Amino acid sequence: MSEEYVLLIREPNWDPTSMTEEQWEAGMAGHRAFQDAVVAAGEKILASNALQPVSAATKITPQDGGAPVFTDGPFGETREVVTGFYSFTAATPEQAKQLAALVPTDGWTELYPVLVLDRVN
Repeated sequence: MSEEYVLLIREPNWDPTSMTEEQWEAGMAGHRAFQDAVVAAGEKILASNALQPVSAATKITPQDGGAPVFTDGPFGETREVVTGFYSFTAATPEQAKQLAALVPTDGWTELYPVLVLDRVN
């Protein structure tokens, strides 16, 4: 039985507006190769998307008993940011790692098995 995994893509610099058409197409070709490999393995991409640059992000900090604090990006303490994600299935943790290694990045990726929370009603 396949398990679900979430892959976070982290980049040291992410500004899609500064990319040339060739750079964009090369990156997209790498992502298509990953997606094709998932399907070829008999698995599924459940969700995926690229994220806008950190300048478009909002940090939400809860406050004890008070209203949360909203801070617009970019964030001074941020060196690398999550630039996209995939949610996909894999038959084994090893297969998930092998598939995740195909995702192109100038930074790194983080692979997390999804914790299934069963609700008892």
